[in-house]
Amino acid sequence: MSVDVRKYQTTVEEILHEGGPPPAAPLLVGSVSAVIDNPFAGRYVEELQPFMEELKPFGLAMAQRLIDALGGDAAAISGYGKATIVGAGGELEHGALWHVPGGYAMRELLGDAKAIVPSSKKVGAVGARIDVPITHINAAYVRGHFSALEVGVPDGPRPDELVLILVMTTGGRIHDRMGGLRAEDVKGEDGLR
Repeated sequence: MSVDVRKYQTTVEEILHEGGPPPAAPLLVGSVSAVIDNPFAGRYVEELQPFMEELKPFGLAMAQRLIDALGGDAAAISGYGKATIVGAGGELEHGALWHVPGGYAMRELLGDAKAIVPSSKKVGAVGARIDVPITHINAAYVRGHFSALEVGVPDGPRPDELVLILVMTTGGRIHDRMGGLRAEDVKGEDGLR
C-alpha cells in the first residue's frame, strides 16, 4: 500500500489580540491537512497496521510542512494536536491509523516533545469539520495551552478518503488567566508537568 494524496490544505491564523492588550508577538495557530485514499473503504480488513507503517514517513513530511508554514523554527512551537476525518465508506478505526504516524512525527521534529499528542477522530461526510484538541508539547497540565482548532476541507473526505490533520501553535491562549502550571515552569520530565 502507498499513500495516495489528492490534496493538501494548510492554514495559519495570526492572532493579534482577543480584546485585551496585544501580546509582544502574535500567536500563530496552524494546521495542515492531507486528503488521501482510504485503502480499506467499503470493506472490513482485519490487519490495518501495515498501512500505519506506510504513514510514518508521510507524518514526518506533513509535520515539517506545518513547521515551515509557521516560520520554520521548530523551537518556536509549543502546542500541538492531531485528528482524522474518515469518509463515510470507512470506519472509525481507520482514523486511528494516524495516532502513531502523526503524533510521533511531531514529537520527533519538535525535539522529542514529552507530552502525548491529543487527538480526535470521526466519520464524516464531504465538508465535515472537526475540533482538533491542542495541549502543550512537553506538559499536558499547562492550562494556558488547552484549546482547539476547527479544521475541515471543503471537498473532503469523499466516502473512500481520509483527511489526516496536524495542528501546531507558537503559544498558549492569548490573555490566559486561568492559573495552574505556566509554560515557563514546565519541567518536561514526564509529559505531564
